[in-house]
Amino acid sequence: MIILKKPIQIILAAVIFSGCYLPINHRTEDTTAITVPELYDHIAFLASDSLKGRKPGTKEGKIAAEYIAEELAQLGLLPMGDDGFQYFEVVTSISQGENNSIVFSNETFRLNEDYVPLAFSSNSSLSAEIAFAGYGFDFTTDSITWESYADIDVTDKWVIILRGEPGEDEAFDQHNSLLKKVMVAKDNGAGGVLFISGENFDMEDELIPLIHNPGQADAGLSIVQIKRPVADKILKSSGKNIAELEKTLSETQKPYSFLLSEKIAICTSVKKKEVTTQNVIGMLPGADPILKNEIIILGAHYDHLGFGGPHSGSRKPDTVAVHNGADDNASGVAAILEIIEKIAQRNQPLKRSVLFMSFGAEEMGLIGSKYFTKNPLIDLNDIHLMLNLDMVGRLNQETKALTIGGTGTANGLSDKITALAQGHDIVAKTSPGGMGPSDHASFYIEDIPVLFFFTGVHEDYHTPADDTEKINFEGEKSVADFVSDVLVGFANQDDKLVYTEAGPKSRPSGRRRFKVTLGIMPDVASTEANGLRVDGVVPNRPADFAGMKKGDVIIAMDGKSVNGIYEYMHRLADFKPGQRITVTVQRGEENITLIVEL
Repeated sequence: MIILKKPIQIILAAVIFSGCYLPINHRTEDTTAITVPELYDHIAFLASDSLKGRKPGTKEGKIAAEYIAEELAQLGLLPMGDDGFQYFEVVTSISQGENNSIVFSNETFRLNEDYVPLAFSSNSSLSAEIAFAGYGFDFTTDSITWESYADIDVTDKWVIILRGEPGEDEAFDQHNSLLKKVMVAKDNGAGGVLFISGENFDMEDELIPLIHNPGQADAGLSIVQIKRPVADKILKSSGKNIAELEKTLSETQKPYSFLLSEKIAICTSVKKKEVTTQNVIGMLPGADPILKNEIIILGAHYDHLGFGGPHSGSRKPDTVAVHNGADDNASGVAAILEIIEKIAQRNQPLKRSVLFMSFGAEEMGLIGSKYFTKNPLIDLNDIHLMLNLDMVGRLNQETKALTIGGTGTANGLSDKITALAQGHDIVAKTSPGGMGPSDHASFYIEDIPVLFFFTGVHEDYHTPADDTEKINFEGEKSVADFVSDVLVGFANQDDKLVYTEAGPKSRPSGRRRFKVTLGIMPDVASTEANGLRVDGVVPNRPADFAGMKKGDVIIAMDGKSVNGIYEYMHRLADFKPGQRITVTVQRGEENITLIVEL
């Protein structure tokens, strides 16, 4: 047995001290079988109230990781990294620092009333001259050339930039994000950026809330949003104001930039709260002298949303309560623990090696899996296949449909999966694309074949109601038995899988009228009060990736009703780029909930 620094006695002592539910040991004598009692034990422990939703960086999140690591140790897996853990830092929140100020023409402006620093601003101060750069674009397409910086030198200056874009042309789509505009300004030597919302973009002129977006790093210069009255004071010497400038840019559809001779002094300060969390990693070496150097990854994330609340990803952000995450994703962890136990006790070892990975911080943006692929403990070129299980505990008892994504990411993969599904109590619903809202996407981006196993979204997804008693344990056993056979089949095949690209590796950006788009053609003429019919789905857009189909009727978005085109437009306006939402559609007699990444 591999002994970790924190053996099970210490873990259990910590659990007892914290009042956690202790699982009953249902481990059977036949360790080569996946059993319902053992699946229950794993899920009941990981999804217990006392683990408080397994939020990254918490004591309870670490207890969950140690529980998984000890299970691996008892099965004889070789711990990777630091005694089975790969530690990394994540930012859990962001707040304003103490040194934020704006002074212009002897007037000091008010934080949170006149201006705010943005979340990806650096902590710095700059007193410098000012330039107005319109929408801050710098690009050329077949239809448009827009070079905001062609006639001005903004080196070390503050650059005023309007949010949004001046028209409906799709050419603007890839250039209208705040971060893109900041990068263009930075490339042109700007010292800092001042964003302003014109009336056409936001009549209310609301300040952007300071919210941490996972993966959004310090941009390397100060970035501030100021309100229109402040901008008009700064522009007064030029004889212009924001309303006139926005109108001019919209009417001419041409860039308009100029320099101001006055200076402005600005300090920006934001504080990020960082915590340490971890991936859990163990290796089961293969037996073949050659093929053991090739690796199959069996993965599932173990983190969840903690107590939920605003900006947590909860579908009930106004409810602060333990989000147990029994299906998402204690179910995936339980399944792979049982699969590992089954294959570790085989009389005939696998030819290839298996790397067990339970990822941290998936709910924050696939951070754990991305960290591994950027800081791998193995050569990524040695990975034969990545299997990812996320939400496999709610197999429909009637349809028994198991969605399997990524079947187009290697030559012949789809046919092999279909053949392996024969004789199992599941109905394989294959999808070729390698991207998706879970950790396999981090590997697909690195040109690694992937398979993603998923039993579907439900009304309890990302709410406090995702509890153990709602798991279909017999269905999960069927899924785990099938995935076990998939793993064994690919671990023992003689030929190495040949990767093929199956769909794009990033999300396309949206249209301008809203901050985001689903990528559908709605039935705008419909007078139906209940829902919005989808007349078409645009290929390679969020709705297409999520599995929406022509003829679906959208009845809810993130749990809120959609009754006709106007309510749909209202719901859509509340979402932000990069946000993960649920869209419930009526398809025939069935209501289906889809996960859509915007």
